[in-house]
Amino acid sequence: MSKSALICGISGQDGSLLARHLLSLGYRVAGTSRDGDMMRATNLDLLGIRDRVSIYSMATADFRSIIQTIDRLDIDEIYNLSGQSSVGLSFDQPVETMDSIAGATLTLLEAIRFLGRPLRFYNAGSSECFGDIGDAPADENTPFKPRSPYAVAKATAHWTVANYREAYGLFACTGILFNHESPLRPARFVTQKIARAAHAIAQGDQRRLSLGNLDIWRDWGWASEYVEAMHLMMQQDEPDDYIVSTGQSVSLRDFVAAAFAAVDLDWQDHVDIDESLFRPTDLRFSGAVAAKARERLGWQARVRGTEVAGRLVAACGDNIAATLDAARADGQ
Repeated sequence: MSKSALICGISGQDGSLLARHLLSLGYRVAGTSRDGDMMRATNLDLLGIRDRVSIYSMATADFRSIIQTIDRLDIDEIYNLSGQSSVGLSFDQPVETMDSIAGATLTLLEAIRFLGRPLRFYNAGSSECFGDIGDAPADENTPFKPRSPYAVAKATAHWTVANYREAYGLFACTGILFNHESPLRPARFVTQKIARAAHAIAQGDQRRLSLGNLDIWRDWGWASEYVEAMHLMMQQDEPDDYIVSTGQSVSLRDFVAAAFAAVDLDWQDHVDIDESLFRPTDLRFSGAVAAKARERLGWQARVRGTEVAGRLVAACGDNIAATLDAARADGQ
């Protein structure tokens, strides 16, 4: 029989790409939303899979709602990809961020423990948990030093998963994902803001782009590759936590330059630095080695750094579906 998975947060970038990947492997896929009837399924529609997944109403902060949903479904794996997903927004909404990430993770784990079924649980972790690590790339043993409400919430969820794994024997793991992008990212993310602005300026539809601190370094990868790593973690004999990254960090300045170069423009002619866009605290450098994922999961990133910028620009306008299809044909 084929396996079955429940994806909390199926309408987001990672949730929709994971759904597509699992469907390609023969899974039966269900997803959740606070109100399943009103859920925006734009990403699922773009991927052409909306009619192949079942959507259920479930509130991840409501224990009864979770119990009822899991109990009615014959599922093997639960992927928790829900929750507030913006570092910047977390400074304005710290309580919502903590509740939707840490609180929801705890409630899901407690529901699984209460039901006593052999479910496998994946938790979406974040590179933001490491905080300021200097210039050395992180690994799974690097201590957490979160520097934003979002990072604090993700760190809390990470250790909650570890506690339930050790205390109750649950198959629960966390993927510590570094920055990963796709055309499905919301416009509020800086990578999408840059890509869309470069495309619009080249088309004559926009004149200038305002950005914050460009002197930060990030490890950017391609999201459809990262969801493959999520699935691989859940197929192991023993649950564990894994870093998922490309191993290559580039500056935001170089990312911007690559995005504008993709449309034959010099970014310095079109970009303004706005200090009001600087965050209260920000990480100068973020990077990691994913040796554990490579050795144990057989997973390795193929798209890295500035290539991500070029792909995002190519996907602007009416080219989103075409870019996703091309990436899939490339095996990503």
